[in-house]
Amino acid sequence: MRHDPLGYLATELDSIKQQGLYRRLRILEGEQKPKTTVDHRQVVNLSSNNYLGLTTHPRLREAALEATRTLGVGSGSVRTIAGTMDIHMELERRLAAFKKTEAVVVFQSGFAANAGTVAAVLTKDDVVVSDELNHASIIDGSRLSRATIKVFPHKDVDAARRIVRDLPAGQRKLLITDGVFSMDGDVGAVPELCAVAEEYGCIMMVDDAHASGVFGRNGRGTIDHFGMHGRVDVQVGTLSKAIGALGGYVAGSRALIEFLYHRARPFLFSTSHPPAVAAACIAAVDVLEQEPQIIERLWENTRFFKAGLQALGFNTGLSESPITPVIAGEGSLAMKLSDRLFDEGVFAQGIAFPTVARDKARVRTIVTATHTRDELQFALDVFGKVGRELGIL
Repeated sequence: MRHDPLGYLATELDSIKQQGLYRRLRILEGEQKPKTTVDHRQVVNLSSNNYLGLTTHPRLREAALEATRTLGVGSGSVRTIAGTMDIHMELERRLAAFKKTEAVVVFQSGFAANAGTVAAVLTKDDVVVSDELNHASIIDGSRLSRATIKVFPHKDVDAARRIVRDLPAGQRKLLITDGVFSMDGDVGAVPELCAVAEEYGCIMMVDDAHASGVFGRNGRGTIDHFGMHGRVDVQVGTLSKAIGALGGYVAGSRALIEFLYHRARPFLFSTSHPPAVAAACIAAVDVLEQEPQIIERLWENTRFFKAGLQALGFNTGLSESPITPVIAGEGSLAMKLSDRLFDEGVFAQGIAFPTVARDKARVRTIVTATHTRDELQFALDVFGKVGRELGIL
């Protein structure tokens, strides 16, 4: 009988189970809507990044269907060979105009956009100066670049300045922060870090995945929100969250984008988006520009739900966005909270180490523009009931 060289993984899984952190995939049955069916149970969904409800917006549906009818279901190639279609270039032109930059390149995912860009623009002789809570894709891109990685405490601008100040003046430095942090929902110190980057000649990069479609005029992100146009060299956004489809993009100078055409490995070695995805993303930009009231509904729901959780007595951390953590502390308690919420009709996923610190496990909630007030009030009532039951309140 052959020895199983992966047998040790079963032991690792047993350890995860013993810690109360084992999770099986929840199965969504039907559309990505605020009230839906998951694992045969009807629930209010507070776990989706579908901030504006665009996954089911009629304009996006029709654009995707029409592109499929006229252009087919796939592109058949990577962008640098035969996979760049008119519709891909149109999407990039629209995004560049929307973001007020010279150019944009679209990647297959937000993760690929971050990791591919950082790895492409830096070498082993360079330095990344990164917020400790930046997204995993930034961390992986930094490692792939082989650059030296310097991490500063979360949003500690003075610490970031000290790190940069002590580096050789001629060394290339990339200073990078999330625009909105995905686990805590707080906003990055974008203006202050831009000032540091300018003072010491750093490349300034902002990952705006969770700000795209949420912050700024018509959802242009934190750079627009803070009035930082022209001061951020590399802007990363996503097409997979508020935009409602799939992908990521990098916005910046024409030279940056053309360099990424030649050196970003995810761009070079991945088949381009199906026409339906590109068409849906273009339609989403139309919606952002022409229906800004949908973003205001998102913020009205955010204020209502966040105030409700706080009134109940939950610890919601430092959230400033539609991402509102309900911090439970221990990982096993956060998972119990998530499971009991689900039993009562609220889907809010538990998050524990290594995604967050061991003592900061939480249930992460995200409201959308399409939640009704009744759905949110139901969720608050369930949170109150389960929180008292588990001794969190």
